[in-house]
Amino acid sequence: NGQISLVYFVQREFAPRVSTINRADSSRVVTVESEVAPGILSDQQLRVLAASLAERPLIYANGETVRVRFKGENEDLQESMVFLSKAFIFAVVLMAAILLTQFNSFYQSFVVMSAVVFSTGGVMLGLALAGKPFGVVMSGIGVIALAGVVVNNNIVLIDAYNELRRKGYGLVDAVVESGAQRFRPVLLTTATTVLGLTPMVLQMNVDLVNRAVSFGAPSTQYWSQLATALAGGLLFATALTLLVTPCMLVLGERLRLLLGMRLNVEENEASHAAPNLAESETA
Repeated sequence: NGQISLVYFVQREFAPRVSTINRADSSRVVTVESEVAPGILSDQQLRVLAASLAERPLIYANGETVRVRFKGENEDLQESMVFLSKAFIFAVVLMAAILLTQFNSFYQSFVVMSAVVFSTGGVMLGLALAGKPFGVVMSGIGVIALAGVVVNNNIVLIDAYNELRRKGYGLVDAVVESGAQRFRPVLLTTATTVLGLTPMVLQMNVDLVNRAVSFGAPSTQYWSQLATALAGGLLFATALTLLVTPCMLVLGERLRLLLGMRLNVEENEASHAAPNLAESETA
């Protein structure tokens, strides 16, 4: 019914003057930015900071807890990790479906896909020997690209094994002969790929105009993790292809024969037990 003093509705407090107030989802936002010291990974420092904030959270003057959200590079890495994980799973499913239609065997498809999974150990080993961290983006792309090469090498070996088995070769003879026939193609594929990636692994930059070779240029650092992951994983996967894959083929065939023998024994026992049961009922 008239003018009312503002003191009935607000309370004035002295505070520093702020020229700009940032808000996100109707909440006050303060952005804190920082760089990391040379030779230190930002992801490692973020984990230390997150653990410290969990133990000693920031609290407003009124008692409310400050909500902290890591954005910037960390948020981009999380999004990239989710995308690459889905892409890897999707690629593995497609490769497994194609292998199943080609080999018509669940076990041989499993052997090939297990080599893809085991090859990631070579990626970690290669990065560790080179003293490089596992980058989510470039190393993840290297793992996906490595899967295609590993699958090709195993397809070449297993296809030769199946062809020899169809020609009447024995189990061990077929495995040994297929390994001998496909040793050169698999080894040449690995050697040419690794040698082609060596300049990027060593971060070597060749200037043809000035006839100079430099190492550690900024243009090579971005691709070094990808090349190291692919080269290390391929070397490790080649050993798996030439040694472990033949052993798994022999193991699978012997398990299948053993399982078939057990089934035949159970069928024979059941067939012998049926007449005895009929005789006892007649008696």
